[in-house]
Amino acid sequence: MEYLIGIDIGTSATKTVLFDANCHVVSSASQEYPLYQPQNGWAEQEPLDWYNAVLVTIRKVIHDSGVKAADIKGIGLSGQMHGLVMLDEKNEVIRPSIIWCDQRTGRECEEITECVGKKHLIEITANPALTGFTASKILWVRNHEDQNYRRCRHILLPKDYIRFRMTGEYATDVSDASGMQLLDIPHRCWSDEILEKLEIDKALLPKVYESPEVTGTISKEFSEKTGLSVHTVVVGGAGDNAAAAVGTGIVSDGRAFTTIGTSGVVFAHTSEPRIDPQGRVHTFCCAVPGCWHVMGVTQAAGLSLRWFRDNLAEVYKDKAALLGVDSYDLINQDVAKVPIGSRRLLYLPYLMGERTPHLNPNCRGVFFGLSAIHTKADMLRAVMEGVSYSLLDCFDILREMKVDVNEMMACGGGGKSRIWRQMLADMYGCEVKTIKAEEGPALGVAILAGVGAGMFPDVQTACKEFIEQDTWCQPDASSHTYYEKGHQLYKKLYVQLKDCFDDLAAL
Repeated sequence: MEYLIGIDIGTSATKTVLFDANCHVVSSASQEYPLYQPQNGWAEQEPLDWYNAVLVTIRKVIHDSGVKAADIKGIGLSGQMHGLVMLDEKNEVIRPSIIWCDQRTGRECEEITECVGKKHLIEITANPALTGFTASKILWVRNHEDQNYRRCRHILLPKDYIRFRMTGEYATDVSDASGMQLLDIPHRCWSDEILEKLEIDKALLPKVYESPEVTGTISKEFSEKTGLSVHTVVVGGAGDNAAAAVGTGIVSDGRAFTTIGTSGVVFAHTSEPRIDPQGRVHTFCCAVPGCWHVMGVTQAAGLSLRWFRDNLAEVYKDKAALLGVDSYDLINQDVAKVPIGSRRLLYLPYLMGERTPHLNPNCRGVFFGLSAIHTKADMLRAVMEGVSYSLLDCFDILREMKVDVNEMMACGGGGKSRIWRQMLADMYGCEVKTIKAEEGPALGVAILAGVGAGMFPDVQTACKEFIEQDTWCQPDASSHTYYEKGHQLYKKLYVQLKDCFDDLAAL
């Protein structure tokens, strides 16, 4: 039997999954690590934490499965996008990685826009200058930590740092590179024009591959640390959302998914590079060679629920520990008892600023309508509804761009919640489905690895064969009508508070 490994280097944890040749899970393991916030709006992680988590989880899945290393034919890497990893001449990490949700680079985004021009920047990179993207992080280090910048010899994304430690190769894939704001999106290569105008040396950047292409094999050093064979191939892989798309079968026109992880995403496949001239949604190369995707992102989706649970509703964690159950299951039970609209309570999920549709690093979270009647359960439902409204913002823009969506899938941790899926179905006004497999990005990059290793002919064929649909939620007409009204108020609140957010940031 031949096997594949999919590794997802997430924001909260790394998950490694061993699959058989039919993409069935054989063994899985995960390991968490911290996120550091040295200042308000900043977000950093230690790349060595990711690496150690990868080592631990690979060893565990091999040990638990009893699979022979020689039978593991390919490895696919997925991970959080946009994070900046800088290596010196000795390939040592220079500073903590500035990750995707960091919002410190507002001035650098202005610098990029001035150098390139907003319209031209969108034409090449398919996106306006964004604080979350890697290019502005590179400029921030150059502007504020010149000594670190002068030491830099290699720039990598989070999953690609792991690839380097696995193979010794400096490489990335088109989907992850799309989020750096240095890639020519229509032509799927580094933009010499952007690099020249921003004065970034192209030699710092890794080689770009299509997602199923082989980028290298396991090094002797990594083999000794993990037990993997030096003959096992490592493919390009994909950014987390592009990988999740493959793992949910979103590999053809008309198909889309909503994921609720730490961030939230509405993602639609397209065979052509559709670009929003206003830059409200992202257009990236996807993991299917020669194709693209359009996606809207809310920064603090599952993060909002976790933040509330950890800081204001710890009773759920305590009760779950006593009962031996998942705290989110208890939350879902209580939320289901709260009427639609959370007793006229609204939540704006802007804990880390926002990307779609506002592109505003200064906006912050808000509860609107609080009264003495409200309970923790009401507030929890309001959090889930607020995140869903934010995702509806994304979905509405896709419809405005004439990106047809005939089928919507749900994935991520929040996608496991039936109550949350029902909210989405009611707001979108369409069916929301799940698949039987729950491995998301890990499954997606395992499929890519299978293509690269010659086990599958192409991505679409593998998805058609191995990905099965499971549950679905039908929209409720009366709930849809209510949420249409609620969404209008939700959008109005941002408009009314926008200046206040800026004033708060200036204090």
